[in-house]
Amino acid sequence: MRLLIAMTKMGCSGKVDKSRRVDHRWGVVLAGGDGKRLLPLTRRISGDERPKQFCRVMGSETLLQQTRSRVSGMIAARQTLVVLTKAHELFYFDEVQDLEPARVLVQPFNRGTLPAVLYALARVQHLDPDAMVAFFPSDHYFSSESVLQRHVGAAFRAAESHPNAVIVLGIRPASPEAEYGWIQPGMPFSESSDKAMFRVRRFWEKPSVPLASALIRRGCLWNTFIMVGRIQAFLDLTSQALPAIFQTFYLTSSCLQEADPMALEELYARIKIVNFSQDVLAARPERLAVLRADGLGWSDLGDPGRVISAVVHNGIQTEWNVEAALEQQIPPTRPMVHASQLPQSQVSGNRRQRQVL
Repeated sequence: MRLLIAMTKMGCSGKVDKSRRVDHRWGVVLAGGDGKRLLPLTRRISGDERPKQFCRVMGSETLLQQTRSRVSGMIAARQTLVVLTKAHELFYFDEVQDLEPARVLVQPFNRGTLPAVLYALARVQHLDPDAMVAFFPSDHYFSSESVLQRHVGAAFRAAESHPNAVIVLGIRPASPEAEYGWIQPGMPFSESSDKAMFRVRRFWEKPSVPLASALIRRGCLWNTFIMVGRIQAFLDLTSQALPAIFQTFYLTSSCLQEADPMALEELYARIKIVNFSQDVLAARPERLAVLRADGLGWSDLGDPGRVISAVVHNGIQTEWNVEAALEQQIPPTRPMVHASQLPQSQVSGNRRQRQVL
């Protein structure tokens, strides 16, 4: 009730000047997670408990800085939002000082990806009701960002032509990865659509290794969780998959940027942790399309093994000692490379780093 009263008294503001807007493409960077699985590595890199998105894991910039830079090549900064969580303020405060306050969404608690997505949709819809939105996790690595730009551009064009669909970028699997979500493509999405875009038959969330091997043979794809669609397509998808949560959260949050912090905290306190991929995308595959995004050199930096593999295989110079991390055997959820597999330039370069794990 306090939330509704606050919204009624304060109204909404902060809409984008339509005369300035070139198009309706918006981006949302999801940076509110706790990054617990990567803590064995990030704790050694930073010396504290910061989540991975605020850590210099893949070079001299944090993952959040790298993600924002990546998105800036596709979407104007004034049409990009960053979703954060209050508990991480010590780690993100300096990183978002250049953003307009209206472009920073701070959640009182981390309640999973569903509230983060809905909070961002509510803000974007208020600013631009005709928006198309792309969501970008902040813990990904791409060896070819120009290829990513091309695929995201194709997804935006598909969303423009097919206003009822949410398009997810999928990756051809390189291994039977048990920690990823998988997408089983169906028939081509339409005769006029990109030849790499398909309807979705089913989602498989974190399958066993034997099942993942079978999914590879079926032509299934890894789910990147990069999603593109019109505002209304996302809202329809969510309301059909989780009508009760949609009613609780979204219909009372369209002006949360103007409500008092206590009202926002009360709203989040009533919500359980909900995973958008598992509880929304997987529940309504008929409303989705998957765009097979080849050539990205993609990795989800979800555990130390993936990080070290990405560093080694792409020859990335880090500010932490990769060789020492291997020797200390930080627990992975997938096999790590051995120190003997490190390129000599990587080994010698990391030996010179001032910060040793």
